[in-house]
Amino acid sequence: MASAVSSSPTGSFFGGLKRFDAYPKTMEDFRIKTFGGAAITIISGAIMAVLFIAELQFFLSTSIKESLLIDTTRSDLLDINLDITFQRLPCEYLSVDAMDVSGEQQVDVNHDITKIRLHENGTTISLEKVGDDPDNETKLDPNRCESCYGAETEKIKCCNTCEEVRAAYRAKGWGLESLGAIEQCKREGIASKIETIKNEQCKIVGNIKVSKVSGNFHISPGKSFQQNTAHVHDLKFLHQFPLNLTHTINSLTFGDFVPGQVNALDGHVFTANDLNVMRQYYVQIVPMRYLKMNGGIVLSNQYSVTYHSKSINLAKAARGEESGLPGMFVTYEISPLMVEVSEQQRSFTHFLTGVCAIVGGVFTVAGILDSFLYRSYRAFQKKLELGKVS
Repeated sequence: MASAVSSSPTGSFFGGLKRFDAYPKTMEDFRIKTFGGAAITIISGAIMAVLFIAELQFFLSTSIKESLLIDTTRSDLLDINLDITFQRLPCEYLSVDAMDVSGEQQVDVNHDITKIRLHENGTTISLEKVGDDPDNETKLDPNRCESCYGAETEKIKCCNTCEEVRAAYRAKGWGLESLGAIEQCKREGIASKIETIKNEQCKIVGNIKVSKVSGNFHISPGKSFQQNTAHVHDLKFLHQFPLNLTHTINSLTFGDFVPGQVNALDGHVFTANDLNVMRQYYVQIVPMRYLKMNGGIVLSNQYSVTYHSKSINLAKAARGEESGLPGMFVTYEISPLMVEVSEQQRSFTHFLTGVCAIVGGVFTVAGILDSFLYRSYRAFQKKLELGKVS
């Protein structure tokens, strides 16, 4: 008696699934390996390796996200970091000043600023902290009281050094025409010193802290002082010397350093074609908060700049017929908006998608190329066999 054999339900289910196989297999005996296929495989593997390494490097790099916010840090101070070289002016001539729209003034800044005296060829002579006397004056009598040449006041009764005489004249608002007539200046050899240093360069490096409001800072020849409400530079003894404001801004930043930040004035070179030039830089500052992946926060600033130059006639300026002063002036305005830059880890799923795209894309293109070359070779070979190719 014949019995019917029923197929297993599980076998039927898996047998039905075979119809959805998008990758049908061929028997090993029917596979043909060619030299061209091997070459394409090796080249494809190398390309996939290079693209994978590039994708991995991109994944391991930091993603930067930027957003725009209202600046709420107005109460903080603004750090101005500068590194500027004057190729035609010695340090003795220059003073650094800062002022802002609130009326705060820093006259002849003497803290966190270093003047580096340079030879004419750019090599260092000495470091001079602003406000320090580079010459060690030999004291005659510590209790002496020398003349201020008519500039004595209730507060200033004695002038024992050349600088004290000049300071007394500045306090009076007077100009000191000739240092050679002052006994203290003759004793200190100021005239010969000025002649000696006239070909020196000066590199000014340091930091100025200012309120976070619009203002300006400038580096100009002559000692600066305050006379009533006016900011004045004493250029009387410098009128006989050429004032060439050629300079290089090695670095100028506002706030702390941020990775990858490029500052508009870094490496800027200004060559003065005339004497007594007023070089003005107009800077628009945008505050920036940089958020690191480790939780650190760096407050800095980005800026854009435009600039303008004009020559100053010192004689007309002294008579009030022309405004301006020889020097380098940086006028800045601060935006009420803040750019927030945050570091973020790149998505692993994006990396995985990229790797799959690389492998699949290269593999597919390589397969198409191999198929094309193999079919072309077979067609050419058949023509040879039929004698159709001469």
